[in-house]
Amino acid sequence: MPDTALDLAEIEDRIGVVRTNLRELVEQAAAYSGAANDDLMSRRIAEQEAELEKLTKQRDQLLSRQSSGR
Repeated sequence: MPDTALDLAEIEDRIGVVRTNLRELVEQAAAYSGAANDDLMSRRIAEQEAELEKLTKQRDQLLSRQSSGR
């Protein structure tokens, strides 16, 4: 996913999608067992957590700029 300037609504929408993805991945991980599945699910969860962190930082920076009048 390329880093492009997003507005606050787009960031909030993407945060919602990532949170939904994480919730579904955790549910799937609980339903499946086995080392291969565990590794795959762990990687997918880590990717989504990283995306959530990135989007949250973008949102916080945007809100900070808006509140400081930039």
